[in-house]
Amino acid sequence: MFDGRFRSAVDEGVAPVGTSLGSRRLKADYFTALGLVLAAACAVVIAAGHLLIGLILLILAAVPDLLDGAVAKATGTASVRGAFFDSVSDRVVDSLVLGGLAWYLASTRHGHWAVLPFAVLAVSNLVSYERAKAESLGFTAKGGLMERAERIVVLCIGLAFPVVLVPVLWVMLGLTSLTAIQRFVKVWRQAPGPGVAPSLDQLRRERAELRAERSALRAERAALRARGEVPSRWREWRDAREAELRSRRAEAGVRFRSRRRAQGRGPRTPVGGGWRRDRTP
Repeated sequence: MFDGRFRSAVDEGVAPVGTSLGSRRLKADYFTALGLVLAAACAVVIAAGHLLIGLILLILAAVPDLLDGAVAKATGTASVRGAFFDSVSDRVVDSLVLGGLAWYLASTRHGHWAVLPFAVLAVSNLVSYERAKAESLGFTAKGGLMERAERIVVLCIGLAFPVVLVPVLWVMLGLTSLTAIQRFVKVWRQAPGPGVAPSLDQLRRERAELRAERSALRAERAALRARGEVPSRWREWRDAREAELRSRRAEAGVRFRSRRRAQGRGPRTPVGGGWRRDRTP
């Protein structure tokens, strides 16, 4: 829900901040790592029972996660490696915070309540996996009632008002499960079934992949040819053609000599100022 309605507005709002931070030679990976450190501190504080301090640290951990993308765009350092690092760090942050919350519930309440944060974590990872797998297959799986931004907001409410913490976790579990179902249905409708003709977009993607493979093969062959490991096609054809012509000339010479012998004509020898042909008896 947040990605579909507010993501563009938030990106535009933090773009000047990212430009200012990027001018100070700060890298996006620094902010991602800072978010991990703050999330670890938040988990320890929540496990110790200091929920209000944990709320502050959770908000502080969300700020670097919001700024790392803006800094990467402002400095022109956005890359696949950075996106991978950011995605993995998000999963680690969720695990740390919900793990600390499970420790707190196991310490202050009945031990069975500790399973609730882990259930929220499991369904949250399922939601993230559905999106990653769908995008790897060429489909889209964004959207849903309870994405990561919504989960952080709802969790902050639970930390701010400990009396409603357990009901908030139940709400998170229900809405996150509903989000997982929504994304599953969305991808299921996009993906063709058995015996169904592929869509135009899928054909275009497959054609682009084939072109990329051909380009890679041509580049590899050119590199091998530059090292002299693979001869060029023109050289192969020319050598084969020359070998074939030599073979034909040799066969023609043999047939010619055989025909002359069959006609009784021997080789010519010089006699005086002319030539005399030796007759075979």
